Amino acid sequence: MLLYVSFPPRTVSWLALPAFAVLGWLLRGRSWKAGLGLGYLFGLGFLLPLLVWTGVEVGPGPWLALVAVEAVYVALVGAGITLVSRLPGWPLWAAAVWIAGEAARARAPFGGFPWGKVAFGQADGIFLPLAAVGGTPVLGFAVVLCGFGLYEVVRQVVEGRRTGVVRRGAAAAALLSVAVPVAGALAARSLVSDKAENGTATVAVIQGNVPRAGLDFNSQRRAVLDYHARETERLAAEVKAGKVARPDFVLWPENSSDVDPFTNADARLVIDNAAKAIGAPISVGGVVERDGKLYNEQILWDPVKGPLDTYDKRQVQPFGEYLPLRSLLGAINKNWTSMVRQDFSRGHKPGVFTMDGSRVGLVTCYEAAFDWAVRSTVTDGAQLISVPSNNATFDRSEMTYQQLAMSRVRAVEHSRTVTVPVTSGVSAVIMPDGRITQRTGMFVADSLVQKVPLRSSETPATRLGILPEMLLVAVAVGGLGWAGTTVARGRRNGAVPGDLA
Repeated sequence: MLLYVSFPPRTVSWLALPAFAVLGWLLRGRSWKAGLGLGYLFGLGFLLPLLVWTGVEVGPGPWLALVAVEAVYVALVGAGITLVSRLPGWPLWAAAVWIAGEAARARAPFGGFPWGKVAFGQADGIFLPLAAVGGTPVLGFAVVLCGFGLYEVVRQVVEGRRTGVVRRGAAAAALLSVAVPVAGALAARSLVSDKAENGTATVAVIQGNVPRAGLDFNSQRRAVLDYHARETERLAAEVKAGKVARPDFVLWPENSSDVDPFTNADARLVIDNAAKAIGAPISVGGVVERDGKLYNEQILWDPVKGPLDTYDKRQVQPFGEYLPLRSLLGAINKNWTSMVRQDFSRGHKPGVFTMDGSRVGLVTCYEAAFDWAVRSTVTDGAQLISVPSNNATFDRSEMTYQQLAMSRVRAVEHSRTVTVPVTSGVSAVIMPDGRITQRTGMFVADSLVQKVPLRSSETPATRLGILPEMLLVAVAVGGLGWAGTTVARGRRNGAVPGDLA
């Protein structure tokens, strides 16, 4: 529960430290079976409240099933931590095991589910600059290491008072487990900057709102499109009156035009009129059918030339945008298959639109949780990142705030301005240092216009990519291997594994 409370919309990210301190206290020196059970309970206590939004509209079944599966990873991590807790400098090995568990959870099953990475709860924390060093794995590792280190410091103090003996090596290792992550975070601040490197761009973020929340928000798809066109035209009137600066380009959210503008002349006319009114290119979130396949697509719409470029979402959401095990689920409950009648197909190329000379990277909604999806837009030349999203299906839950925090971490990770256009809120403009400079409310029509810096330099996290995560996984595997050897040797010598610490 402490770890859950450390996540947005609350701003008490530091609670993650006592959360892992208590977890270390529970697991250290236990058997792997106890670690498995306690780890599963920890996973349930964290993920049940964190992911409750997944059942807002579809009931508790999918929510409970998702948490039950995801908590298995935490259970395995708990078992691993009990093993490495017998090693010298165990907080280091234990933190690496946690990150290895997150790495596995982000990849399987069905393409993975990274939601709930420790790093995503640190948008307001002192450790945030470490995202620029090695991305979410390094940021999360520092937090977990510091938490385990805090417990080890307390344990060393208590043990020293009880026995009168201070083990200097162990005490020094415990102190370093706390001091090094904090010192690293302070040193990493030099990597965080919001200065323009390639000039600036004036961007408009449109939140048109929806007729109703819930799964049936898109039953009035034309109304959603009209709302976003209307808000764009309202902004155009303010620009014409001199109340607002003219934007260089405009960003609409995901699902802002679920009426396919390539096959529906009315939808095309609505978008065309909005683009002409504002006099700037628009990135439109559409649902498009092409060659018999369905795509969640961003469309670059020029006010003169019409549609010029497209980006198809690459990381589509299982059970939301496509249905794994469709025949099996249909045999259990036909209502489940009716909610996802046709699977979305995946795109295969990063989306970077050239909009009035600016290179805008597209990361559609769910993709923001995946390290590779965000990084690929930056390595493909993005000077600014946009995360068009649709949160209308999750009502007023914490989901939108959790996703907003992810975007703040991504801004620091890659040193880019991040815009978050959302159908129903919260939309925002985020600076490359992670600060939110503008934001909307929920379920209101609104627009945000701001001059933002364009940047092209790459952070160490961008350059290194997957390497920091793989290194931490290797550390975890090495620690588990060492611990396994130690336990086996202890059994041969007649020692009790729990006493090997």
